[in-house]
Amino acid sequence: MADCKCTEWRPAFAMVAVQVAFAIVNILLKKVLDQGLNHLVLVTYRQTVATVFIAPIALFKERKTRPKLTTRIFSLLFVSSMLGATLTQYFFLIGMDYTSATFACAFINLVPVVTFIMALPFGLETANVKNKAGRAKVFGAVVCVGSAMLLTFYKGVALTNTSHSPAISNVSQHNRVTHEKKEEKWTIGSMALIGGCLCWSTWFLLQAKISNIYPSPYSSTTIISSLSALQSVILGLAIHRDISLWTLNGTLMILTVVYAGIVGSGLCYVVMSWCVEKRGPVFTAAFGPLVQIIVAIIDFSVLHEQLHLGSVLGSLLVIIGLYILLWGKSMEGKNYVAKQVEMINYGGGESAA
Repeated sequence: MADCKCTEWRPAFAMVAVQVAFAIVNILLKKVLDQGLNHLVLVTYRQTVATVFIAPIALFKERKTRPKLTTRIFSLLFVSSMLGATLTQYFFLIGMDYTSATFACAFINLVPVVTFIMALPFGLETANVKNKAGRAKVFGAVVCVGSAMLLTFYKGVALTNTSHSPAISNVSQHNRVTHEKKEEKWTIGSMALIGGCLCWSTWFLLQAKISNIYPSPYSSTTIISSLSALQSVILGLAIHRDISLWTLNGTLMILTVVYAGIVGSGLCYVVMSWCVEKRGPVFTAAFGPLVQIIVAIIDFSVLHEQLHLGSVLGSLLVIIGLYILLWGKSMEGKNYVAKQVEMINYGGGESAA
């Protein structure tokens, strides 16, 4: 009996472990960005490590089931890698660098909602406001979009205490200029995070199509990671000609790249795929906001990042809106299953008659 209960809780424990791992990835990424590591250099090394880690798994696990890689499939994977790996990570890293790890995590929670909104015109999602599930999805999406606007355009007062010496407390022209630069960087960071959300959501829609014509997730991930590493190298060299930027200075940078590649882009996605298989996508997505909570605790207690009213309100509303949408999705799934069972039973009753 105890063993049965332990097995039942394994997906939940696994998802908590995944969110803790993702939180550590985000904190480490913020630390190395603050140390001056270039965004595209970080993406390149991370995707290279992920490729080296996942490639053997793909070769062994899918050696007999992997479909033929046609030109059309390769082209879709190339676009997928550009949107879902290269540009998404690049925008999110810029956003995290210019704001904070906690603020960036709030936008990551918006991805399921943005994906839902983008899927509506293509008929991949429905929003029937005549039933409770449809109204919940629409209301959750509206709350999340409003929260994103709040996060972007309202920073609010600082809620954490910062120590100021008498000399610093006198507001000078230099301080005003510095404050304006910080505000400008915060705005740019917010715009970058919005761009990252749009790219990642587009990737989900594209990946849904790819998974139907190339149902080999490990091989697909290996190709996407390798293409992303190549794309990041080309973009990095095109934007920055300084070769010294590609040097990893210090143990922390090396450990961050290895950990982010193996754990953040490798093991975590394998575990998440297992959890989706066992308990479904809604269950897996429900653990997403846990990353933000863990990151916030580390961000403010260890990294001493400043907490603002707009970030707190916006983050809470994003989480609330996300759970309302997920609740609607879950209810919709249960209603669909109930209808299928009813149809089967009705058909069986007719046959028996």
